[in-house]
Amino acid sequence: MTNIRITGRTWLIPAGCLLFILFFTVFGEKGLLRIYGMKQEKQRIEQKVSELREENQNLRLSIEALRTDKHQIERIARKELGLVRPNEVIYQFSPSKEK
Repeated sequence: MTNIRITGRTWLIPAGCLLFILFFTVFGEKGLLRIYGMKQEKQRIEQKVSELREENQNLRLSIEALRTDKHQIERIARKELGLVRPNEVIYQFSPSKEK
């Protein structure tokens, strides 16, 4: 049998390797901190996608209403363009001033 002498320096090499591996496991390019940040970013992006899908659905409904509903078109023409029907009188009042 061979006698292997274990000294304080002998443990430095494995401890250094372990610290090196631990450092890159936590702080490296594919480390735990990076993975955590990417998960948060993924959740944020999924939330934004969900909001955009809902907005797209609402826009599709508005487009369909404009294509088929004459009353919707009339409402928009009256409100945004100020159009009126023939022989229709519009009364406009100035805002009242509170004293």
